[in-house]
Amino acid sequence: MPSRAPSLPPDQRRAQLELAAVRVLHERGLAVTTREIAAAAGVAEGTIFRVFDCKEDLLRAALHRAFDPEPLLARLDGVDPGLPLRERLVAVVAALQDRLVDLFDLMTAVGMIRPPEDLSADDAQEWQSRLDRRMTALVAVDADQLTVTPEELVHLVRLLTFSGSNRHIARGRLLTPEQIVDVLLDGTRSPSC
Repeated sequence: MPSRAPSLPPDQRRAQLELAAVRVLHERGLAVTTREIAAAAGVAEGTIFRVFDCKEDLLRAALHRAFDPEPLLARLDGVDPGLPLRERLVAVVAALQDRLVDLFDLMTAVGMIRPPEDLSADDAQEWQSRLDRRMTALVAVDADQLTVTPEELVHLVRLLTFSGSNRHIARGRLLTPEQIVDVLLDGTRSPSC
C-alpha cells in the first residue's frame, strides 16, 4: 500500500489523479485499473473515489486534461523571441510536435480516432486561434525574410508538423523539428539548382 500522501487542496488532488491517469492510460490503455492509477499517483485507491464518482469520470477528466492546450501555450511563451528565426522555429515545432506525438500516442492507446466528443468546437477554435496568434507573433518580426506571410508560415508549420508527427501518416518515420523547419525555410531543392 502506498505511503500516506500529504493532504492537498481538492483541486490539486484532482489534478494529481488526472495526471497519473494520463500516464497510466499511455501504458495500459482503457484496461487501466483504479489501483494502477492510485499507485501512479502515490495515493490509496479509495482516494480516487473521494474525488471522482467512478473510474469513468476519472478517465473522462484525464482525457480532458491531456487535451488541455495551456501547457503548450505556456511552452510557446517560453520561446525566446530574440533567437534567430531558424532556432525559434525549431523551438516552436518541437513544442508542437511533443504535444502532437503525446496526444497521438494516447489516442492510439485508448482507441480514440478523434478528440473527446464533449470538447466543444468553440473551445477548440478558440485555443487554435490563441495558438496561431502566439506562433505568428514568434515569426512576424522576421516577415521580411519570408516569401509567405507569417500567418501562412504558421499554417504550413501546423500542417507539416501534424503529418510529420503522426506515426501512421509518417509510416513510423517521424520528422524531426529540424527537418520540418528546413523544409519550410529552405525547401527540398539543392542550393546548386
